[in-house]
Amino acid sequence: MADTEKKSSSGSEDHSIHTDRKDGKGDIGGMLAADVGNREHLNAVFDNPLANIDDDQLMLDVEDFCQRYDLMDQLENMKKGAKVSKRPNQVADADFLTQDEKDVLLREKTHKWDHPWMLYWLCTMCSMAAATQGMDETANNGALPIYSEILRLTPERFGSQSKADNIQGLVVSAPYLACAVLGCWLTEPLNKIFARRGTIFISSLIAALASIWEGVVQSWPNLFVARFVLGLGIGTKSATVPVYAAECAPAPIRGALVMQWQVWTAFGIMLGNIMGVAFGGLEPNLAWRLILGSTVVLPLFVCAQVYYCPESPRWLIQNNKHKKAFRSFQRLRTTDLQACRDLYYTYVGVEIENRINAGKNFFTKFWELFSVPRNRRATWATWIVMFGQQFCGVNVIAYYSTNIFIDGGYSLNSALLASMGTGILNWTFALPAFLTIDKFGRRPLLIFTFPFLAIFLLWIGMSFFIDPPPPGETASRSVPRTAMLTTGMYLFECFYSPGMGPVPFSYSAEAFPTHVRDVGMSWATATTWCFNFILAFTYPRLRSAFTSQGAFGWYAAWCIILWILVIMFMPETKELTLEELDQVFSVPTWKHTSYQMKNIKWHLKRYVLRQKHLEPLPPLYQGTEKFNKS
Repeated sequence: MADTEKKSSSGSEDHSIHTDRKDGKGDIGGMLAADVGNREHLNAVFDNPLANIDDDQLMLDVEDFCQRYDLMDQLENMKKGAKVSKRPNQVADADFLTQDEKDVLLREKTHKWDHPWMLYWLCTMCSMAAATQGMDETANNGALPIYSEILRLTPERFGSQSKADNIQGLVVSAPYLACAVLGCWLTEPLNKIFARRGTIFISSLIAALASIWEGVVQSWPNLFVARFVLGLGIGTKSATVPVYAAECAPAPIRGALVMQWQVWTAFGIMLGNIMGVAFGGLEPNLAWRLILGSTVVLPLFVCAQVYYCPESPRWLIQNNKHKKAFRSFQRLRTTDLQACRDLYYTYVGVEIENRINAGKNFFTKFWELFSVPRNRRATWATWIVMFGQQFCGVNVIAYYSTNIFIDGGYSLNSALLASMGTGILNWTFALPAFLTIDKFGRRPLLIFTFPFLAIFLLWIGMSFFIDPPPPGETASRSVPRTAMLTTGMYLFECFYSPGMGPVPFSYSAEAFPTHVRDVGMSWATATTWCFNFILAFTYPRLRSAFTSQGAFGWYAAWCIILWILVIMFMPETKELTLEELDQVFSVPTWKHTSYQMKNIKWHLKRYVLRQKHLEPLPPLYQGTEKFNKS
C-alpha cells in the first residue's frame, strides 16, 4: 500500500516532540545495560521493555534507530510511538498526541476488529492454511475402507491380521511420522532461509503435489511415500502459520488470531469428512482417489494468496530489514503512528532477545528447556497437554471413524455420512472456544471436560456389547447398537472441541519464556505429532488385540490419568504477564502437587461432605490474587 494511501498521523508542529541529543548513539542503552542473568529484572524488561527507560534516553535511542535504518521521515511518529509503548494505558492523557491520534489509539480497544483490509486478507490466508491441514488429516478417513480393499491391505495378502493391521496403521500414520521426525525440525532452517511467507508457500505446494500423488498411486508403498511427503508440508505449516499470524496481528486481537488455527483446522476436518460423502458413492477405484485428491484445492489457494500478504515484520527486523518491516506494518495498521509504535517496540524486543541468546544455538536452548527449573516445569506441563491431545483418543475418531461406524453396523455410505457428523460437531463446538478459553481459563476447561471424555469413550466402547454380530458375520445391523455408538461419538466431539481442542497450542505458546519460546514450541509440536503417529499407527492392532471395547477403554483410562496430571502439574496461564508466568512456573513441582492435593481434600469436605465453615486454603502464589482463581 502506497504511503499516499495511508492516513497521516504525523500531527501538527504544536504536538511534535523535540529532543536534543546529549551523547552519541543511544543503542537502546538503557535496556541493554540490564543484567540478563537477573531473571526477575529480565522478565520485567520483557513485559514492557520501555517501561523503565528515561524519556530523554528513549528519545535518543529512537533518533539513533531512525538514522541507522533510514527512517528519519518517520522520526516524529517514531518518538510518539515509543512514548505510547512506554505508557500504553495513558494514551488519553498524553499531551504529545493530537486528539485524532488519541482517538485512533483508543479505538483499538473499543473496536478491536476495526483494521485495514490487508489484515483480514492475511487472516483469510492463515485460516485457509489451517483448513488445509485439517482436510489433509481426515480425507483419508473416508478413503481408507475403500483403498484397503482395492490395494489389498488384507490378512489374506500379508498372511496374518497383525501384519495387515500394521501396514494399514503405517499408511494412515505416515504424515505424522514425517511431521515428528522431519517436518517440525525443518521449520527453523526453512524460516531462516525463505522467511515466513516462503515457508508457507513451500509447505502448501508440497501438500498440493502430495495430494495429487496420493490420488494416482497404484500400490500401498507408493501411497505410504506420498503421505509421508504430505507430512513434510503439514509439519512446517503447522509450526509457521500460527507464528506468522501472531507476529503480524495487533496485540488486542493476537490471541484470537492464534486461536483461529485450531478453529479452522476443525473446519478443514469437517471438509475432509464431507469429501468422503461427496465422492464415496462413485465407482470404488475412482472414489478413494477423488477423496484423497480433493485436498489439492485449498493449498493451491494458499499458494496464490500468500505473496499478496506482507512479510512478517518481526522476521524482517530479525534479519536487519527494518525499512521493509515498517512497510509491512504500514499495510497492517491503520495509521503510520501505529506502524511506528509497533515497529520500534518489536525492534527493542528482538534486540534484547539477541543479547540474551548471544553465543547460543538451537541445541543449547533446547538443553535449557530441561536444565533450568522454571523451563523444565513449563516443558512438563506442555508435554502433558500435547500428549493429552492425542491420547484422549480424538484422532482415533478423526482417522478411523468410518471404519468404526462400519464395525458398529453401518453400511459404507451411512458410515461416511455419520463421520461427516463428527466433523461438523468438531467445528461447531470449537467456535465458542474464542470466548471460553479466556473466560474460564485453560486449566479449568481441561479439568471440566476430561471426565466427560472418559465417560463417552467408555460409552463408545460399551456400545459394541449391544447385539453383537451373529456367528460367522463381522457386523451387526442392530439399531440400538448403532444409535448408542453414534450418540457416544457425537457427545465426545462436543466435549473435546471446547477443551482439548484449543487449549494445548494456546497453552504451549504462553508457557515458555520468550527467549526459548521458539525451541519450546518445536518441542511441543514434535511431541503432539510423535504421539499422533503412535496413535494412528497402533489403533488397528489395538482394536484386533483388545477388541473395540478394550481399545476405547484404553483411551478412557488415559483420559482419567491425564485429568489427574492436569490437576497436579498444570498451572493456569490465563491473562498472566511474562513476569507473572515466571512466578507461577518457579513454584517447585512438589509444592504445587502438595497444594493441589490439599485443594482436592478441601473441595471434597466443602461440597461433598457439606462442611460449610472450613477456613479457605492460603494462596499458593503470593502477591497476585488472580493467580489463585483456578
